[in-house]
Amino acid sequence: MLIAPRSADLLRNHPAVHRAIRFDKRGRDAGVLGILRLSGMLRKERYDWAFVPHRSLRSALVASLSRIGRRIGFETSAGRFLLTETVPYVKQDHEIDRNLSLLGPLGLTPERELPRLYPPTQDVRLVEGALRGWRHAPEFPLVAVAPGSVWATKRWLPERFASLSQRLVEQGFSVVLIGGADDVELCRRIASACASDRVMSMAGQLSLLQSAAMIAKSVVLVTNDSAPMHLAGAVGIPVIAIFGATAPSFGFAPTGTRDRIVETLGLGCRPCRIHGGHRCPITTFNCMKNITVDRVLAEVSALVGTPGGLR
Repeated sequence: MLIAPRSADLLRNHPAVHRAIRFDKRGRDAGVLGILRLSGMLRKERYDWAFVPHRSLRSALVASLSRIGRRIGFETSAGRFLLTETVPYVKQDHEIDRNLSLLGPLGLTPERELPRLYPPTQDVRLVEGALRGWRHAPEFPLVAVAPGSVWATKRWLPERFASLSQRLVEQGFSVVLIGGADDVELCRRIASACASDRVMSMAGQLSLLQSAAMIAKSVVLVTNDSAPMHLAGAVGIPVIAIFGATAPSFGFAPTGTRDRIVETLGLGCRPCRIHGGHRCPITTFNCMKNITVDRVLAEVSALVGTPGGLR
């Protein structure tokens, strides 16, 4: 697997991945020299097949310069002329199904399954230690909440995450806030707004796999359209995903049998961007403001029940 350094940790301990090759396209591997260095290394490995789900020219160029015999990607790739075979990129399909379609030229039609992550024992023990140190954790079922996102228009309002967390505590749950280094202050403010020590922030304290291990200890994850949403699906925990500027129709929504999506339908301005943005283009932000705490709380109750009667 060729992967960006920031995501390589996710593949550690994965039984299906023999090797994770880090390619830092924004750092040491940027530019032509980085591409040539990587291609030279791959050429020595003598790979037979390359599957290229990323549709950039760079990805196709790396596969071509590596002299890999069969290079399979999407017909919408900017580097499709460098591929040996292409398949249609079906916009209405989920990304899982789109990527599995790359196996078509080999005559393979695998059954659909969700991606999986395998946090190693040391990460699981670290998380268990953190929960043991939090004196309320064993007494109350844990709800994980991920309030962050790189894009502002993909974030539900912080005060509503705080209100949701407080009300979950009042119902008998404990709440752990999940996020990266950029989410530390956001999660601190949310935790501080709650009048309970049963809301704990672990933002910035866990790696991606450790975050997955923490989510695996919860009964449900409430999240924006962001990375933790995918982590939960990969460790088998149901998700309540809040969508604002983006839409499930892009193909990246959770698809587990118990997953739920909360969104504002009927807005002519939505979706406004495929990745979200730093501000609402029309300044109303109704896609998120119209989603109430009561609505999200009702989804939690419908999905997992109450601490006294978990589903």
